[in-house]
Amino acid sequence: MTRDDLRLVHDWHQRPHVARWWTERKTFEEVEEHYLPTIEGTEPTDHYIALLDGEPIGLLQTYAVSAYPDYAVLIDAGEGVAGVDLFIGEEAWTGRGIGTEMLRQFVDEIVFADPATIACVADPDVQNLASLRAFEKAGFGVVRELIDPSDGQLHALVRRER
Repeated sequence: MTRDDLRLVHDWHQRPHVARWWTERKTFEEVEEHYLPTIEGTEPTDHYIALLDGEPIGLLQTYAVSAYPDYAVLIDAGEGVAGVDLFIGEEAWTGRGIGTEMLRQFVDEIVFADPATIACVADPDVQNLASLRAFEKAGFGVVRELIDPSDGQLHALVRRER
């Protein structure tokens, strides 16, 4: 993802199907404040724009869980575990299996490209059944449920081994 993608990412954040599950970022300035540090390399998360036939359709992110110590403790993750999150910004592409394929390909080609990464985790909201199903179809299994302190909601910790 580059600075040039931020207007599109802001637009996606305003769409109800994204806003329902992702951290609210109403203004463009909030989007810039959140994503610019990663684009500039000062934050340890990597963001990507997913393309389908050359057209942007969503966002993916990955990070070493150990780079976020509070989260690592919350999910009891040791070294070599990466986190992943994604959304499909273009609602027309939801419900078609695209999320599963985005996730599978991203984990195989990007997350597991680092030989030190032994597993990949995510924590979708337990009410986000479409996301849970996509993770399951992409080879992730539910490890346990947890309350995410950032939103106070119940989430399913899902994990895929290398």
